[in-house]
Amino acid sequence: MRPLRSPPCPEGVTRWPPPPPTSTSRETLRRISPRLRSCGAGPGPHRPAGRCPACELQLGAPAATIRCPHPRHPPSGRACWVMGAASQATTWGRALWALLLATLGSAASQPLGAESVCTARPLAKYSLTFTGKWSQTAFPKQYPLFRPPAQWSSLLGAAHSSDYSMWRKNQYVSDGLRDFAERGEAWALMRELEAAGEKLQSVHEVFSAPAVPSGTGHTSAELEAHARHSLVSFVVRIVPSPDWFVGVDSLDLCDGDRWREQVEVDLYPYDAGTDSGFTFSSPNFATIPQDTVTEITSSSPSHPANSFYYPRLKSLPPIARVTLVRLRQNPRTFVLPPPGPLGGGNEITDSLSGPETPLDCEVSLWSSWGLCGGPCGKLGAKSRTRYVRVQPANHGTPCPELEEEAECVPDNCV
Repeated sequence: MRPLRSPPCPEGVTRWPPPPPTSTSRETLRRISPRLRSCGAGPGPHRPAGRCPACELQLGAPAATIRCPHPRHPPSGRACWVMGAASQATTWGRALWALLLATLGSAASQPLGAESVCTARPLAKYSLTFTGKWSQTAFPKQYPLFRPPAQWSSLLGAAHSSDYSMWRKNQYVSDGLRDFAERGEAWALMRELEAAGEKLQSVHEVFSAPAVPSGTGHTSAELEAHARHSLVSFVVRIVPSPDWFVGVDSLDLCDGDRWREQVEVDLYPYDAGTDSGFTFSSPNFATIPQDTVTEITSSSPSHPANSFYYPRLKSLPPIARVTLVRLRQNPRTFVLPPPGPLGGGNEITDSLSGPETPLDCEVSLWSSWGLCGGPCGKLGAKSRTRYVRVQPANHGTPCPELEEEAECVPDNCV
C-alpha cells in the first residue's frame, strides 16, 4: 500500500506529483468516489488558503481506501501539491480525479472475473442435449392436455464472453427476449445476438435446437466455445405459458486451463416479468411497469391459482435438464460420445421416470342452504353443496364430502 497525504504546506509549492495509476476494481472506485468528494478531493466546498484538502488516499491492489482526518489536525510531515492559494483545493481535486480516471481506465482494460480467465486450448466443441421433464406426474396441477398440450419451444442460445448477458435473474429482459418468452418469436432476439457479435465482439457463436412437441422429450444441438468466449447461455419457452421459460445464464465451460468434459444442470421455471398471468392458459395481460426476471417456486408467486403452486413441497422438482458433453477432436474428424440413453433429434420420451408430486384435492366454498323440507309439526332437513376444483393426484389428500344436510323446522307450513 502507498499512502498519499495532503497536510498543510507553503503556498505555491509543488512537491508531490501524482503517482502512476494503480489497478483497482470498478466497485472500489464506485465506493471511494463519494468519500473523495466529502474530503474535498472532488467538487465540494473550498478550502482555506494555504491548506491542502485533509484527505489520505491509499491505493494498492486489490484495494483502495480513503481516510479523512479532522480538518484542524491534518497529517503533517508529508509532501503535498499546492498550486496557488486561490485555487489550491480545485487543483488538488482535479489531480485526484485525473488519477481516478486513469485508474478506472486501467481497470476497464481487465476482463471481468479476471480470476477465472480461460487459458485452455482456443476451441472446444460440445454437444448440448435438452431434456424436458414436464410430466403430468411431476406437475399434475393444471397440466395442459389440449389447446395446446404441454410442449417446449425451439432452443436459442449463444457462446459468449463475460461482457454479454442474454438474460439474468433479478434484471430486466430485453425486447427480444420478451418477444421470445411471450410468443416464441425469435427474430428480435436473433438481431440482438448478431449486434452483440458485431459491435462488442462478445458473441462467438449462435446455436439453436428444434422444438419438443411434448413436455417429456429431448432435443440437441452442437456448439463451439472459444477461450475468450467460454460462457454459454440459452432459453427455451414453456408452452403454453404467459411468459415463462427455462435456460442457463453464463454457464462456464472452461475450468482454468482445461475444458470441462461434461456438465449437467437441472432447470427450473422462470418468469420474464413482462406478463401478469398466473396459469398456463392465462390471457395476455402485460405487466406495467415491467418486472425483473424471477424464479418460479412451489410457493412463489404465493397464490392458489398459480400453476406451479405446491405448498406441500419445499422446492419444485426440475422441469428440465441440460447436458453438455465435449466432443473429442482430432486433426481429421470429430468423434461423437458413446451412445447413451438419449438419442438425437427432438424425440418424445413416453416412459420418462420422474418424481411423483402429490396434488391435494381442492373444493369450492359451500353453497347457501336450500329450503327446509318436511311435514308440518316435525323436523325437516335442508342441504348445501360444493364442487371439486382440483382433483387429487399422486396420493394427494382425497376430496371431502361434497354435500351436507342439517335439521330444520319447515317454513310456511300449511
